[in-house]
Amino acid sequence: MKTSELKAAISAHPEKTVRFVLPTGTKLPIHAHVTEVARVEKKFVDCGGTLRADATCRLQTWVADDTDHRLDGQKLSKIFQFGEKVLAGEDLELEVECEAPFIGHLPVVSVSTEGGFLLFNLATKHTACLAEDQCCPPPAKRGAVSSLFKPLPEFRKSECCE
Repeated sequence: MKTSELKAAISAHPEKTVRFVLPTGTKLPIHAHVTEVARVEKKFVDCGGTLRADATCRLQTWVADDTDHRLDGQKLSKIFQFGEKVLAGEDLELEVECEAPFIGHLPVVSVSTEGGFLLFNLATKHTACLAEDQCCPPPAKRGAVSSLFKPLPEFRKSECCE
């Protein structure tokens, strides 16, 4: 989901209470704060030697002892306006940083409404080899279990993976 879609959702529902839904279906506590709007830039070299760059918009959440706190679309819009200083008008992919119980960065995949709530539905991230044509593992099958939980397949040897 892009930042433009977030802006449209909070503009359309300024009165609704914002809730973040983890990939498990569990919601962050209703009193979660959004404490930062960040532009996160990453420059890296993949295992095939290609220089790459990526930028995302990250909303940091924090659950404090302030259980009376509620974040609605209007408040989130105001916080997001402050963030425009670092986003520079770019329409970036959106992710949420939350501690549930470990700090994670979860992409926002959709926004939906349910009663008085505006639900930001989060997903998990997955790693990938960006130079598969030059490097180790064959493409994974859809729905395959992570290699951490099953024996590793035989990989073909290549210069970048030894």
